Order: sequence, then C-alpha cells, then structure tokens
Amino acid sequence: MIEQQIKTAIRDIHDFPKPGIIFKDITPILKDPILCTKITDAFIEKLQGMQIDAIAGVESRGFLFGLTLATRLGVPFIPVRKAGKLPHTVNQKVYELEYGTATIEIHTDAFSPGDRILIHDDLLATGGTVTATSELIQDMGGHVAGFTFVVGLGFLNGLEKISPISNNIIVLADY
Repeated sequence: MIEQQIKTAIRDIHDFPKPGIIFKDITPILKDPILCTKITDAFIEKLQGMQIDAIAGVESRGFLFGLTLATRLGVPFIPVRKAGKLPHTVNQKVYELEYGTATIEIHTDAFSPGDRILIHDDLLATGGTVTATSELIQDMGGHVAGFTFVVGLGFLNGLEKISPISNNIIVLADY
C-alpha cells in the first residue's frame, strides 16, 4: 500500500538533469504530511529489532527522512555532505562517478568507533554514493547496520552493489 502511495505522489521529470534521464522527483511527497508520516512509520516498522546507534543521511534529500527517522528512533543524525560544506574537522572519501569524481565528508566526531550506522538516502540508483558513504563510515571505525531508501531504481542494480556491505536494505517503492 505505501509503495503505491509513494509511486502515485512521485512525478517523472524527463531529460533531467540531462537528456535521456527520467528523474524521480520526490518533492510532491513533501506536500503531503500524512504520506510523510506513513513513510516514516513504514521505515520504523521495518527497522524493528535492528540495532542502530545513529543514522547517516546523504546530502541532500537523505536529510529529509533521515533526520525524522533518527528523531523517532532517539539516535543521533549524521549529515553526509559534499566537500567543503561541513564547518568542523572532517574525514572525506573521493569516489568515482560515471562522469568524474566526487567527494563526501563526515565530521570526525560524528560517531564513535564501533557504532552501528544506518545509511539513509531518498533514492537508490547505482549505489555509488551510498557505497562511498559506507566506506567512509568503515574507515572511521563504524559498522554499517543497513540502508533505507524511499525509492529504488532496481534496473540500475544498486542493490547488488550494496548488498555485500549489509543485507539489511529497505526500499519502500521500487521501479
């Protein structure tokens, strides 16, 4: 049921950010506080029994439900940002994109070694950014407890890329 509600709310934007891409725009979901609550509740239900010490939200749409989940679970929220966006001392990870490289950062004091971190983003596509996030968390001594996504683009095989990191993967609406 939640999957269909999400799919009904999402709008397709053709040729964004470049020709040939059909962008799954989640912003219409944000206009519906009841649906936002249902999405959060669905994640909370599926996370029952999982030990989580913090939630890392990937910039920027991963902040939207990531912070809400962290608040509801009573755990810290860790913003994972693009290079140069965090004001304190950071650890960073450079990773490959299909058209170059990107860098993500996490504050050095965001969590303690051994903490179990759930990684959240709005959408799972190829899995490149959340894989880099996982590697950065592991480099900092953390353990990846699992992943949550509002939307998954199954045809891009992101699940296959991240499942060796953790098999605790929640995707609410898959295309």
